Order: sequence, then C-alpha cells, then structure tokens
Amino acid sequence: MEKDKKKKSIIPTILWIAAGVLFCLYGLVAYKAGSGTSFYMVWFFAGLACFLMELFRRVELWKKLPGFLKTLIIIIFCIGILLFVTIEGFIISGFPKKGEPGLDYIIVLGAQYRSSGPSIVLKYRLDKAYEYLTENPDTIAICSGGQGSNEHIAEGEGMKNYLVERGIDGDRIIVENKSKNTIQNILFSYEFLDKSKDKIGIITNDFHVFRATQIAKKQGGDYIVGIAADSNPIYLPNNMTRECIGVVKDIIMGNM
Repeated sequence: MEKDKKKKSIIPTILWIAAGVLFCLYGLVAYKAGSGTSFYMVWFFAGLACFLMELFRRVELWKKLPGFLKTLIIIIFCIGILLFVTIEGFIISGFPKKGEPGLDYIIVLGAQYRSSGPSIVLKYRLDKAYEYLTENPDTIAICSGGQGSNEHIAEGEGMKNYLVERGIDGDRIIVENKSKNTIQNILFSYEFLDKSKDKIGIITNDFHVFRATQIAKKQGGDYIVGIAADSNPIYLPNNMTRECIGVVKDIIMGNM
C-alpha cells in the first residue's frame, strides 16, 4: 500500500520535470534557429512554470487555496485553452492556400535579411514568389519590407536582388522598403496598386497566411487570396504559438 502511494507521487514528479526539460530543450532549438526574434524565451518560461508546478504540488499549495479561487483558475485556464485551440484552427486553415493563376499583383511579405542572404523563413517566401512569377509572366511582384536594426539592407531591396539573381525581370518587381510589420507591409504596398480593382495575392509562410490575408482584407483589399510558402516543421510550434499571440493582438488593435 505504501509502495503504491510512493509510485503515485513519483509519476507526477517525473511528468512535470520531463515537461519542463522538454520545453527548455525546445527553447534552445528555437534559439539556434536564429529567427531574429526573442520569442524563443517563452519556452524557457514554460519550462520554469513546469518546475514551479511540481514545487507547488509538493507543498500542496492547490489544497490550501480557497474554493472560489480554484474555480476561477480552472475557468480562466479552460477559456485560455479553448481560445488557443480555436485560433490555431483558423491559422491552420491558411496552410493549404495556393492562390490562383493570373493575379495582377503578389505582395511578398518581408522577414529578416542577413548579410549572407535571406533568412530561412524569407527564403521560403521568395522561392514561392519565384515559382508563381515563373508560372504567371504578367503578374507584378511587390517585395515589402524595411530595414531593421540587425539588417544591412532593407528587406524589400534584398528580396528583389534575390529574385533578379534567380532570373526574374527586375521590371516586374516593385520594392517597398519602409514597412516594419505586417500591417505596414500591406498598407504601404497598397500605394502601388488599386486595392479595389486589382487581384492581389499575399505570399507568406503557411502559419502566417490567415493573419496576413485578414489584415489585407480589413485594410480595404477587395480581391485577396493567400499563397502559402513552406515553413520548417521543427520550428513550427514556436511560429504557431507566436502567431496565435499576433492574431489576438491584431484583433484587439482592430487590424483584422
């Protein structure tokens, strides 16, 4: 009987510690990806939360909380999980978007451009743009992205250089080099076209398609389609979690 109790107490400990270690290890993987943001820190905080949960379990903190507080915590947790799952469902809906042939413009959203060339995230977008422009010779591309503090060149300019080097005629590429975020990508790119008449494709990574197209529609685009570029599955949990927060932020700010 005593042995069974010990086993039961050990199992939660193993699970919480294992979860904490796994979160921290994934945070290290996300850090090594060099995505250009510090969002990978969330996984270390998640790992720390797991270790704290085990500590609280050992001191039986949950049992000491008043009943109404327990209920409130459970309700908030359930609402958070439901909201997260719902938003992730909408994000996943953008994964299969392939656009359509014969669009007037494609807007290629920027991402970090390093001295060695486009980041892996941006390379996926540019390769998809190259593929679309090759198959649709009358379509014009707008490469959208300004210069960040950790970039030696504006993203839009680097993106154009990449596509030209691959054989796309430079006359088919418009550079937008002032934007700092997705909504600016859209708004500043709209200055080069007629958003009420032109057929517009938004090229970005699969996990970003839903938010980007919703922003484009909210900002007045009458004919908007998403074109999903690939993403690295290893870093997808990090990107999907970050994107969920981005959707919530843009909804609150009225961007989508």
